[in-house]
Amino acid sequence: MRPLALLCLLVFAAPAHAATTEQHYLDLRDRHIAKFSKAKESDETSRQHDAALNELTGVLRGLVGPVTIKGLPAEGKSNADTLFKGDSGFGHLDGLGFASEGDKMQAVVTTTGLLKHWLREHREDGMPQETGAAFKSDRFYYQAIQDSAFAKYAELPVTRPASASAAVAVLGVRGNGDLKGPPHEIDVVAIQGDKVLFLASSDAVKTAEIPACEKVFEQMMARKTPQDSMAKEDQAMDAYTKCFAKEAPSQNWFAGAVKKAQNQLELLLPR
Repeated sequence: MRPLALLCLLVFAAPAHAATTEQHYLDLRDRHIAKFSKAKESDETSRQHDAALNELTGVLRGLVGPVTIKGLPAEGKSNADTLFKGDSGFGHLDGLGFASEGDKMQAVVTTTGLLKHWLREHREDGMPQETGAAFKSDRFYYQAIQDSAFAKYAELPVTRPASASAAVAVLGVRGNGDLKGPPHEIDVVAIQGDKVLFLASSDAVKTAEIPACEKVFEQMMARKTPQDSMAKEDQAMDAYTKCFAKEAPSQNWFAGAVKKAQNQLELLLPR
């Protein structure tokens, strides 16, 4: 075979192989979900469930390839916490998950194909379908990892590394209760070739409340409408975080937060 013809075959075969392998993973995952979502709880079911997650981990390692993130384990495992549909933690971003002790740092590495499929699966949850919009949405950071809600307070203007086609950093608060307070978590996500890399770091930076935004929140909560207290608080939080995003760049802690985010991005994509 002529060298040029062989090169063309290799170029076209690589994406096709990746797509086939991704579909194999999705088919296997869906078969496991269908099985365990109907299974009764037992020690044997738990053993089979662990084995299924290990099987998915093996497929993902072949898809994603080697990953090195300083401060995190060398070997990742399936980012899926559970294959029982309806369980808390079901539906996390498909990919290899990495976590430091105490989950202070958590990473997920996946492929662009699996990311796009996952976005489509969460369309009804209000997840943006365009990758760039998803990376700027708090829904992405909430549903990709953990079981805790995430409130995005501001975007951090990081410099995109030359090797990346996209890079976004956000500042926010994660938790199961009140999400109002000085944000301290920095999440960064980047695309490098066919690989998507996401790193969340809790307690990454110390910030402070912004008095002008506190005033906005109080004014919204003092309104007579809507009467539903949860709806009123949701509207107040929306106004509060929008104010925070606008005012954050003028705060004395903001430059430090941007630097922290840039360092975090470089952990994912070292020079």
